[in-house]
Amino acid sequence: MIYIVLILAVAFFAYSNGANDNFKGVATLYGSKQVSYKTAIGWATFTTLLGSIASIFLAASLVKNFSGKGLVPDAFVSDPAFATSVAVGAALTVFFATKIGMPISSTHAMVGALFGTGFIVSGGDVKFELLLGVFLIPLILSPVLSAFCAAVLIKAQSLLSSRDKNCICITDSKIALESGPRNYFFDSKKLTFANIQECQKNNLQNGVTFNSSKTIDSLHFLSSGTVCFARGLNDTPKIVALLILIPWLQVYQGLLLIAILMAVGGLFHSRLISRTMGDKISLMSRQQGFISNLITSFFVISASLFGLPVSTTHVSVGAISGMGIANKSVDFKVLKHILLSWVLTLPCGALISFLVYLFISNL
Repeated sequence: MIYIVLILAVAFFAYSNGANDNFKGVATLYGSKQVSYKTAIGWATFTTLLGSIASIFLAASLVKNFSGKGLVPDAFVSDPAFATSVAVGAALTVFFATKIGMPISSTHAMVGALFGTGFIVSGGDVKFELLLGVFLIPLILSPVLSAFCAAVLIKAQSLLSSRDKNCICITDSKIALESGPRNYFFDSKKLTFANIQECQKNNLQNGVTFNSSKTIDSLHFLSSGTVCFARGLNDTPKIVALLILIPWLQVYQGLLLIAILMAVGGLFHSRLISRTMGDKISLMSRQQGFISNLITSFFVISASLFGLPVSTTHVSVGAISGMGIANKSVDFKVLKHILLSWVLTLPCGALISFLVYLFISNL
């Protein structure tokens, strides 16, 4: 019976995870008005599913980390009641945050539930050094680093774009654009960097024009999918870890269950998160959104490969905030509320999880 309850608890956690997290990868795609909400969430669902499938092959170390082994005594790690309480505590914390539109970290909630319950029920017999080194340092540093990188790259992008040259033209050398600042000749052909209006004005019938703005849009779309893929890659094994106690459930079966529920949660409960992530933190152009996504995907994929449990939420919000600081559009009031929700995530996860554990243990 306890195994059935555990599966239901983990299923609820997977659904809540999808509701709060699925949209984060496409937040800049939607926030920059490049695509509609429907297109954004559809793309997020598909690419997150691909990441979930890939995680079983590329992120096995995360399964071990989030089983709680080494962090709390083995007697609790092998207790289905403990795993159930962790799943419910993390799930309720994430679900409540989703209902008020706060993008918190499922990783953060799960760490709080694992450590908080383990600390209380074991009488303090937990590994603080493991909590600090493996869990908290990556969770704290990742948004700071992503914000810094985003701010630097957005500033650089702003300086380059001020030249208003978003078109590359390859033409016969006899055709000259009025204000193209850079011309490179290759035999009888000339390569010119200009803006799109100049290319259209000169009607370059004998040349080839590459619109860099359209290229950036395509890359932005792909990078959003990369972030969602990275999130699926990083988050799925964390949730799978709670199911490894069930002797008759194969890992692949648990993976499929979690992947489906994450997708369903995102499809039905991502609206409020989309407004916070896409509209409220910062204004953004498509080029800036593309840069933020590159930074997010780089940090999350790198962390997954090295077994570091970073939060896609923290990294993504950090990148968007860094972008907002660089272009002077960040809403610090919204950012303050998000940071407060992050501070409360750990104790909320711990408290709910402990109460659930007491309830189950007394049945």
